[in-house]
Amino acid sequence: MPLGSLLPEIALLLGAVAIVLLASFAPRHRQVWAAALALATLLVAGVTTLAQWETPAELVFSGVWALDGMAIAAKLLMLCSAAAVVTLSPDWMYRDPRHGEYYALCLFSLLGAIMMASAHDAMELVVGVLLSSAASYPLAAYHRGFTPALEAAMKYFLIGALANALLTIGVVILFGLVGDTDYVRTAQVFQAGTDSIALSVAVACIIVGLTYKLGAVPAHAWMPDVAQAAPAPIAAFLTVVPKIGAAAALTRFVMLLSDTLMWPGVVALISAATMTLGNLAALAQTDLRRLLGWSSVSQSGYMLMAIVVAGSGGNALPALLAFLAAYALANLLAFAIVTHLRGRTDIEHYHGLAYGQPLITAALIVALLSLVGIPPLIGFFGKFLLFEVTIEAGYTWLAVAAAINTLISLYYYLRVIAVTVFKEPRGEVHVLGRWSGVTLFITLALLVVISLGFEAVLDALEPIALAAP
Repeated sequence: MPLGSLLPEIALLLGAVAIVLLASFAPRHRQVWAAALALATLLVAGVTTLAQWETPAELVFSGVWALDGMAIAAKLLMLCSAAAVVTLSPDWMYRDPRHGEYYALCLFSLLGAIMMASAHDAMELVVGVLLSSAASYPLAAYHRGFTPALEAAMKYFLIGALANALLTIGVVILFGLVGDTDYVRTAQVFQAGTDSIALSVAVACIIVGLTYKLGAVPAHAWMPDVAQAAPAPIAAFLTVVPKIGAAAALTRFVMLLSDTLMWPGVVALISAATMTLGNLAALAQTDLRRLLGWSSVSQSGYMLMAIVVAGSGGNALPALLAFLAAYALANLLAFAIVTHLRGRTDIEHYHGLAYGQPLITAALIVALLSLVGIPPLIGFFGKFLLFEVTIEAGYTWLAVAAAINTLISLYYYLRVIAVTVFKEPRGEVHVLGRWSGVTLFITLALLVVISLGFEAVLDALEPIALAAP
């Protein structure tokens, strides 16, 4: 049992427990110390994760935990995203007299997402999903006096309860058929070409359960509500971090499936439905946060393109990770802007923003153009790689659907940009605080720098592979 392989996860667990103890006994004016402790925890976890980068891909703890390029890269993305959320939070939460445990919940939810990305056993996957979900529900409803937040959290909880139940049922059925929850044994059964009704039900339940954390059809309906009504930093967290963990987990599971079972084709249909529904629903939105929520649904559809073709070889895994990095940066930047502008959310509130806040407007334009995939921003390269690997694997129709959806999304992203530049300003624009502003501009700088140096990022991701079952 090589405990050194779990140093980042152990650091997160100990840090979360320490924050709970601090929040329980520290006076109200010291609750902000929990944010500093959370950042220190994330720094330790990030350093220990980087130390694992050069280690060869392997399965540890009797094969239930994957320590490979996919898990480590996803972990780094999630740790960096969580750090951005934590630095956005002190200014947003300062009115809450006892908000220290808020940061512990963030770390517990992050730990669950990391377990999802590294799980090489179906029961391990269930534990990760449940830990991430259980810690996320109170975060979505953290503003207890705000009725829309309670409504969004209730929808999040009810959809999560159903999806997690289906995931557990699928794992139980799979265990009954395979005799084990380990992916090695599961892969042997799938590759044997068995296609019983019970096995199909198990696979369908597991895929549906993971679409919930991914924010994809059919378990997507919580995402726009949470994006609109949850605390703005948590909206950023829940639209990015669990999605990365779920994408890695679903990639591992889909790669176990034999092509004769036709399941990659089913995932392709889910991908097309997700991106189409997300973009069409976003067209009618007049609330920026809700628009970003539906945009996040559509981005899940694009992610699924790489997951569909992950088992066909090629550069599907580097393409997926590159797109996840592009999406995380752009989405975090967009929500950082919303947070820094004190949560203003109606698109009308952004009329003439360029006149009063030109730098913030430029950052918003960069974020939205990266989400749609305009060169030379990183979002363009991420989508280009997705199209390339999808076409190479023979799913040209899916790439065409994605291209059409990209054109559709261009309308609602440009609509937001247009009102910031061409409309008359409406009143004075107030910003939140120093920490949110620093986070905003660091995220913007990272997006620009990585866009300019994307070739180096791609070279780093090129050798990434999954640990062989």
